[in-house]
Amino acid sequence: MIFVSLGTNDKSFDRLLKKLDEEISLGNIRDKVVVQSGYTKYSSVNMDIVDLMPMNMFNKNISSCDILITHGGVGTILDGLKHGKKIIAFPRLKMYQEHVNDHQVEIIDEFYKCGYILTGQIDDIVKLIDEVRHFEPKEYKSNNYKFNKLIRDYIDSI
Repeated sequence: MIFVSLGTNDKSFDRLLKKLDEEISLGNIRDKVVVQSGYTKYSSVNMDIVDLMPMNMFNKNISSCDILITHGGVGTILDGLKHGKKIIAFPRLKMYQEHVNDHQVEIIDEFYKCGYILTGQIDDIVKLIDEVRHFEPKEYKSNNYKFNKLIRDYIDSI
C-alpha cells in the first residue's frame, strides 16, 4: 500500500494527486493508494482519500504502508523514518501557490542528501516508486538527546 500525506497546510497540493491519479488510470501504479489530503480538495475513483485522519488512523496507515509519499513537512517525514518507511517527498512550491515560500525544497534536499528519502520531479513519480522499492534508507537516529543536553547545560549555566 502507498500512503500519501499532504499535511494540514491550508493551500492545495492537487498537482501531486492529479499525477498519481493519472498514473493509476494508465495502469502504471497498481498499489492501493490511501491519501490524507488535508485541505486539498480532490476526488478520485482510484484512491481512498480522507481529508483529515484521526491520529490513530494516520499512524496505522504509516505503519502499514510499503511506501510513504509526502510533502516536505518535517513531522511527516520524521514519522515515516521512525517507522522505517521508504519515503518519496515532493516540496510544495510557491510558484504553484502551494506554500508561501520554497522552504520545503531545502528540507527535502537535506533529508535526501543524508540518505533518508528519495525525491525528484512529480512527473517522474512512476520511476521514483520503482526506485524506492529497492532503496535502503539510512537508519534514522534522533539527536534529541544532544539537543536536550545543550538546553540543560545552558540552563545550568545561568
